[in-house]
Amino acid sequence: MFFPYLYLAFIYFVLRLIVPLPLGRAARIALALAVFLVCQHHQIQKWYFGTMFSPEIPRPFVILLGLLYCAWLLLSIMSLLVDLGLFVAWALRRGRAVEHTFMPRLRYAMFTIAALLSGVGVYQAIGVPEVRRVELAIRDLPPGLDGLRMVQLSDLHISRLMDAGWVRQVVGRTNALRPDLIVISGDLIDGTPQAREGDIAPLAGLRARHGVIASLGNHEYYFGAERWTREFERLGMTVLVNRHAVVDHGGSRMTVAGVADRVASRFDMAGPDTARALQGAAPAFPVILLSHQPIEVEANARAGVDVQLSGHTHGGMVRGIDEVVKRANGGYVSGRYSVGGMWLYVSNGTGLWNGFPIRLGVPAEITEFTLKRAPGQT
Repeated sequence: MFFPYLYLAFIYFVLRLIVPLPLGRAARIALALAVFLVCQHHQIQKWYFGTMFSPEIPRPFVILLGLLYCAWLLLSIMSLLVDLGLFVAWALRRGRAVEHTFMPRLRYAMFTIAALLSGVGVYQAIGVPEVRRVELAIRDLPPGLDGLRMVQLSDLHISRLMDAGWVRQVVGRTNALRPDLIVISGDLIDGTPQAREGDIAPLAGLRARHGVIASLGNHEYYFGAERWTREFERLGMTVLVNRHAVVDHGGSRMTVAGVADRVASRFDMAGPDTARALQGAAPAFPVILLSHQPIEVEANARAGVDVQLSGHTHGGMVRGIDEVVKRANGGYVSGRYSVGGMWLYVSNGTGLWNGFPIRLGVPAEITEFTLKRAPGQT
């Protein structure tokens, strides 16, 4: 996957940040070995647990590993940016003097800044998210649906990190909104049903007038989409995979559809199919589509979808990195977009994967939508 790049990053880190330290040879070797274990902990987990997505170790160790990994990565990025600056200085024939004068002090400053940013970022990542309120003005919205309140949860990644205690708080905060409908746009879990049995149990407490509707994300497929579909249904959810349901509210109706994640084909299962999901749906009803990844957006707009709710990107997690994540997801990374008369909303995620548990400037969210009639409608 991405591990060969981490080996290169490790070598760079050792040469630029460990070798120059005023420590004995044994101390520097020990430090380099410790950094190697940190930067390769995903691969080590894969060897030991069979997957890097669900390390079944106590939560404090998951947090510690995440903190150290994020600090290493932030420090590597900062060092690389400094070296790019030095390259420019060398081009101006000042590089050697700049490095000799400032680099030792700058090196220690970077260590400190990376540790602080990692601590703050991990703390923000594992907290219970705040509510983000969004109004969606929809063309030809039936009067009975005007004011309907719908809560989106996405990317909970319930695991040893986002455990039962965290899930209970998310459920409590969601229920306090008294929503008409709760939708969950994939990546609810990391791990097998056996490993997550206790952690997912609080999801059964989600309450909404029209219930809970979920679609699957890529992580459900990694751990058995069919098994997890049965588990979610046991918890009281309606799981939509290339099919739809009708919600009757205030004497008006709307269609809520869900599509498979695009990794499904890797597991010999049907991929996302909006046409199939909407087959038989009444054309007069507004359409809400749950698609874990923000894909096929323009095609979905042409198919008559009014609102597409997605996640997957986690909003990019760190301001600045979000621009890279944006380019890897068709230009969509966080928030609301208008595409061909359709609203696309990409959630920052309610939780996030334990392998990179950091948020800096990109907060997690429980998203409350209020449907409104478009201006000019009577």
